[in-house]
Amino acid sequence: MRASICVTAVAAAAVAWAAAPAQASVIWDADASQGTGVFVTALCDSPGSVTVGNWNDGHGDFFKFNKPVGVARCEAHSVRTGSGEYAFKDSATYWFGWDSMTKTGDAQTVFQWKSNGTNDQNSQNYPVLMKVEDDQLKAWYVAPGEQWISIGTTPWTAGAWHSIQLGITTDASGQGTLSVYKDGSEFASRTQARTWDDLGNKPRWGTYWGTDTSTASINWVAGLTMGTSRADVD
Repeated sequence: MRASICVTAVAAAAVAWAAAPAQASVIWDADASQGTGVFVTALCDSPGSVTVGNWNDGHGDFFKFNKPVGVARCEAHSVRTGSGEYAFKDSATYWFGWDSMTKTGDAQTVFQWKSNGTNDQNSQNYPVLMKVEDDQLKAWYVAPGEQWISIGTTPWTAGAWHSIQLGITTDASGQGTLSVYKDGSEFASRTQARTWDDLGNKPRWGTYWGTDTSTASINWVAGLTMGTSRADVD
């Protein structure tokens, strides 16, 4: 009797798994139609702004990160779900997917896997960076000691939408992995990476120019999602 029950239970579980939706591992669906509340906070001093727009061209709603002259950054920080701010953790795999279009071929930092804490509270500050620079999309792994290691570069066309998928396996001991796709093709990867800093990390999107406040920049972002596999965000 117990064997029969076990077989029945296994069969039922198999049916349930087969019937589950393909994107069962999606953690965060941050479609811009929901507004900027999908992020935890905006880091964008006035007169900069993070707004929602739609050009009625079939692409749908998007976030507009507008960094005017006089402002160094215009970014959105971290992930907010229905349960509040998402708690990222070590020894986990996260995939982020989004579409991006920049006004020019130089929007500088458009993504950061930003470390929590400040100054000596972390060892890396930003283990993963992506830049639009010189009409190229560039991906960097930044190891402890501010070691900037280029992991891939691919052409970038300003004024056109590009799809991006970024996979990060977090590991504080230096065994993490990175994978970045643009328009369906992997152009950057890294193994044996320290992808989890002393106090952890969170994502940022937008346009960031360091200490340069003399240049205006716009990055439009649409279709933001987060899951546990590339299939969740592709």
